[in-house]
Amino acid sequence: MKLPISVIILTYNEEKNIEACLKSVYDWVDEIFIVDSYSTDKTLEIAKKYTDKIYQHEFKNYAKQFNWALENLPLKGTWIMRLDADEYVLSELKKELIAKLHNLDENIVGLYIKIRVYCLGRWIKHGDFYPIWLLRIWRKGKGCCEERWMDEHIKVNDGEYIFLENDFVHKNKKFLHWWIEKHNGYATREAIDILNLKYGFFKQGVIEGDVAGTQEKRKRWIKEKIYTKIPLFIRPFLYFIYRYLFRLGFLDGKEGLIWHFLQGFWYRFLVDAKIYEIEKKSKAENKSIKDIIKEMYGIDI
Repeated sequence: MKLPISVIILTYNEEKNIEACLKSVYDWVDEIFIVDSYSTDKTLEIAKKYTDKIYQHEFKNYAKQFNWALENLPLKGTWIMRLDADEYVLSELKKELIAKLHNLDENIVGLYIKIRVYCLGRWIKHGDFYPIWLLRIWRKGKGCCEERWMDEHIKVNDGEYIFLENDFVHKNKKFLHWWIEKHNGYATREAIDILNLKYGFFKQGVIEGDVAGTQEKRKRWIKEKIYTKIPLFIRPFLYFIYRYLFRLGFLDGKEGLIWHFLQGFWYRFLVDAKIYEIEKKSKAENKSIKDIIKEMYGIDI
């Protein structure tokens, strides 16, 4: 008997990753929905082997795309699961869900799961990267994706949650060239979010940072109350040193060095460089931050 879970997967040119993702869930969940942003590779050809619930919708950002899915797809499951195309569920997590899901109290509305992040085939266990807890399964109608341009989480407004024992995996099979291009786009989106903290040019429905809250709330509080208050270009150095030395990122070997440097320093430095460029251009041309972002990146906020 399959579990009453509707899985939602957003895709765009994920032919290298999508099959492992779908194989990990297709035989034990009620339904799988693919929301594709007009892929040009074999993503949909592969997806059709596992589900006929395939939709296409223009992508603006992850939050808007996922919330469109929640609002428009004919979801039948009692529970919703968010799974990215480069992620898959471990068999131990599958067994745990089969054993526990039907016995949960009605007041439980969200399930937190640990994610294992891989870089170049190696599980990144240090540098504050494991365990990372993410709310990825929630009762239908109880959650949505917070309105952010980057680092968006599922927001549940009422009810309680539990933490599962087993993990799911983030393991992208694409090359570093792709990763760097993608994170260039991520840096633009994160720069927008950080600039919005300072200037408040659009309203976000977000999870509030809380130093005494869940892991994601604590990290949000640290990022907004401490990290963003440190001067541009200094904070990426401090963050990398914290992760690589104080949080033992160096124990992850060469793959860990690549991961912690690119994700913990290069990416953060690029975000700061984009913030600096946007603010400098805004001041020099006497234009609003929103107008500069639209002019530079074609993003209409």
